[in-house]
Amino acid sequence: MDIAGLRLLVAVARTGSISSAAREAGVTQQAASMRLAALELDLGAALLVRSTRGAHPTETGALIVEWAADLLDATERFDASVASLRQATDDTLRIAASMTIAEHLAPRWLTALSTGGRGPRIELTAANSEAVLLAVRSSAATIGFIETPDVPTDLATMEFASDELVVVVGRTHPWARRPRGISAEELAGAPLVSRERGSGTRLALERALTGAGHPPVRPALELSSTSAIRATAAAGDHPAVLSILAVREQIAAGTLVKVPIRQLRITRPLTAVWRRSGSGVPASARPLLEVVHAIS
Repeated sequence: MDIAGLRLLVAVARTGSISSAAREAGVTQQAASMRLAALELDLGAALLVRSTRGAHPTETGALIVEWAADLLDATERFDASVASLRQATDDTLRIAASMTIAEHLAPRWLTALSTGGRGPRIELTAANSEAVLLAVRSSAATIGFIETPDVPTDLATMEFASDELVVVVGRTHPWARRPRGISAEELAGAPLVSRERGSGTRLALERALTGAGHPPVRPALELSSTSAIRATAAAGDHPAVLSILAVREQIAAGTLVKVPIRQLRITRPLTAVWRRSGSGVPASARPLLEVVHAIS
């Protein structure tokens, strides 16, 4: 049984919306819809009635929601027990961080956290925000750091900073000779070199453009590496939208040109996440959060 799919189904029944359930889970609406469809396939029954006004359970779906309550409670207790056992016996601090944070903020944190080998061993995994949330929920990571505008409600969270996304192009791109910049409509209509679905960078961009009334067209290229996106944009064929943290050095060196967006500023929160428990922040992660507070 897909426990994550069951959680989504219960959330849809409570909120009346797949998009609301997806926001609670910290995943995209597309990912939530695919997971719910897979659950229906596994169970061999339609679980939801979908309409332009939202979604609600079928009779079978309502039964599954009712039956799922005990199973989900038991799963939470089991996960919490395993996490407590791991925390008590494992001297490794497992950190999962989305790409921008892992590449441009975490190195300073870990250097400041260095205790000359006396503290826990640290493992840092870089992934997109959706994968970070999955790692924290499954206890594969003690603490995670995400850069998505969709902050989950099922995990404990702490916003520690904000980030700005900027448009960058190579020196030979026509937009590089636009001192007044571009409109949101022009940006939305341009095929970009972009991060993959599930990344906080892409979600923040899509959310900002759609909110401005200009849903973006399909990207020209989807790449999972920030360095690959920078290199592709520098080649001059396609614009890119990346964190200012990821392109500050390239803009200063002149290999990339920052293009202003008229009447639109794209920002997003940077958030620490961990599993809820009666003791609050996991003891092994508290020194790290103190460093994050001090230097972010």
